[in-house]
Amino acid sequence: MPHERAGTPAQSSDLVDVPHLVTAYYALHPDPGAPGERVAFGTSGHRGSSLNTAFNEDHILATSQAICEYRARQGVDGPLFLGVDTHALSEPARVTALEVLAANGVTVLIDSRDGYTPTPAVSHAILTYNRGRTTGLADGVVITPSHNPPGDGGYKYNPPNGGPAETGATSWIQDRANTLIAEGLKEVRRVPYTRAMAAGTTGRHDFLGHYVDDLPAVLDLDAVRDAGVRIGADPLGGASVAYWGAIAERHRLDLTVVNPSVDPTWRFMTLDWDGKIRMDCSSPYAMASLIANRSAYQIATGNDADADRHGIVTPDGGLMNPNHYLAVAISYLWGHRPGWPEAARIGKTMVSSSMIDRVAADLGRPLYEVPVGFKWFVAGLLDGSLGFGGEESAGASFLRRDGSVWTTDKDGIILALLASEITAVTGSTPSELYRGLTSRFGDPAYARVDAPATRDEKAALARLSPGDVTAGSLAGEPITTIQVAAPGNEAALGGIKVGTESAWFAARPSGTEDVYKIYAESFQGQDHLARVQEEARALVSATLGTG
Repeated sequence: MPHERAGTPAQSSDLVDVPHLVTAYYALHPDPGAPGERVAFGTSGHRGSSLNTAFNEDHILATSQAICEYRARQGVDGPLFLGVDTHALSEPARVTALEVLAANGVTVLIDSRDGYTPTPAVSHAILTYNRGRTTGLADGVVITPSHNPPGDGGYKYNPPNGGPAETGATSWIQDRANTLIAEGLKEVRRVPYTRAMAAGTTGRHDFLGHYVDDLPAVLDLDAVRDAGVRIGADPLGGASVAYWGAIAERHRLDLTVVNPSVDPTWRFMTLDWDGKIRMDCSSPYAMASLIANRSAYQIATGNDADADRHGIVTPDGGLMNPNHYLAVAISYLWGHRPGWPEAARIGKTMVSSSMIDRVAADLGRPLYEVPVGFKWFVAGLLDGSLGFGGEESAGASFLRRDGSVWTTDKDGIILALLASEITAVTGSTPSELYRGLTSRFGDPAYARVDAPATRDEKAALARLSPGDVTAGSLAGEPITTIQVAAPGNEAALGGIKVGTESAWFAARPSGTEDVYKIYAESFQGQDHLARVQEEARALVSATLGTG
């Protein structure tokens, strides 16, 4: 059940104490033997709060040194693009990282405007630099915990392919970082910040200018401008705050930046489902303010703190379910991108809506279904064998109009702008187009439920096997599939997915927060979905010993 204050404005008692948070970053030191205090890369890097000794200077010193050593082992000797979001811990971590990178002789390119840098702008910069190169390749670091609460920090590495690092890389980096911490950081190289900034290896890059100027290569912004689509863009206090104003000016769009404020406490947010401040642009609770003002715009959009996620609000439908929008985007793109490769596949995660399967079948396009994690789409987006890769958590990217790679990390900005292109070209909002899809393929009810879970409980959930499902039916239908690996690449789901002819559920632990997630969908309506969820919760509770 949602918190009683979910969707209501934050109060002073909800706000993080920023001075306390930053002091803890420097003053507290992790215990190398405590699992919750070790460097741990989830689906998108290492995340945690300095207040519980999960994201402190020791972690960033060690992880930065480990990245220097890893890139040297891999022969990556081009520049490292360094991006940062608006979380309070991001700036201290940026300073620490730069001190280590400079001491190791790494060429680092920071923002020329001293601004914030969305994740997709870093991916775009890496790929643009590396285009046509075989040596001297660039990579990047983004300091962000994405949509996590204000008290968290995050740190992730993007290799030369521009996307989230694969497990082999993150495992090596985290293990080396933990060894460095355990050995007292004696092998960490570091110079004072003033020396790091003055170093010949520290340079500048206009992330915003290059990204914004290049947008017509991936979107038909002429159509948006000519149609006069009235757009409201809410950065939710995140790294895209300066980008939206620049997009409006550079491309002459009727675009209003709904809230240009940046505040590390995020006091202007409405509370998420659990009563916490969280910049989740796919949550109707976190997006309550924009939803309430939806009639002012033809398309209103939101991004999370590093702008790798998107939320789409229409006057006729409110906040779109991310799955609904992914289905519409896929249907539209394959009808309006004649320059894309003929055999380009559609990428989706196992826990995304089966509506996408039906759309793909109707388009006659092969489906590439993978576990949760955008890293599974990187290779396909890079070589053009994937036209689109999308996650149910409102993260996606797609190819340039000529069929070449745009970004290999999630790009909430282009997905938000695509909604305006769709409206301009078709004359219908994405929510109207989704209703057209349901009239053809059925109207699925879909929901994701999060619940608290300890690390041990999450580990138990990740070990589920087909043998743990002893029932022969789910919500009155025979079970037809039990999956623990993805059909697209045979990679482990890290949980389990159970399906019938018209419904399914999947259960898996979060890679970034101490919660577990149950995803469920039914083409028989909300009542049937509720039955699916109830039986799914019973199975998970029994497995975790909490039932």
